[in-house]
Amino acid sequence: MDALKAVGLCALLAGPLQDAQPCGSVMQVSGPAIDRWQPLIEAASQRFGVPVTWIRAVMARESAGLTTLHGAPIVSSAGALGLMQLMPATASNMGVHDSFQPEQNIAGGTAYLDELLTRYHNNIALALAAYNAGPAAVDKYHGIPPYRETRMYVARVIREFNRRKQMALMARGQ
Repeated sequence: MDALKAVGLCALLAGPLQDAQPCGSVMQVSGPAIDRWQPLIEAASQRFGVPVTWIRAVMARESAGLTTLHGAPIVSSAGALGLMQLMPATASNMGVHDSFQPEQNIAGGTAYLDELLTRYHNNIALALAAYNAGPAAVDKYHGIPPYRETRMYVARVIREFNRRKQMALMARGQ
């Protein structure tokens, strides 16, 4: 995966889509909104063995680290809730009783990501696609579904992870 370049990955994920376009902007994985959850992210990372940067990248795409928008709790048009945008059934399956409680939501989202990584043999692209579109869609298409939103989601999360990893490597080399 490290060898994949963002542009190449975008082209790969675009696949046969007729309206494939460049991947576009990436939400940043750092900043006050995400940074404030760092202790909870680190705890979830240690508990479930999912790298902190992956958790931050998913949270950045899902909620930008915000718990409210215009004074209302973060809820997607599909009904996903909270920082990691958990669907109610998924939250329940992950032991989350209150999706708007950050500690529960981050732990539940990380547990779900860990479950998906196990299911797809640590293939992060498939795990991310399943996080976004659901495991049934990934299983149906035997890979990343041909949904533009899902392909863009996977590309953006992976690109942000690679960007952060490269920044960390450059910081160590200086």
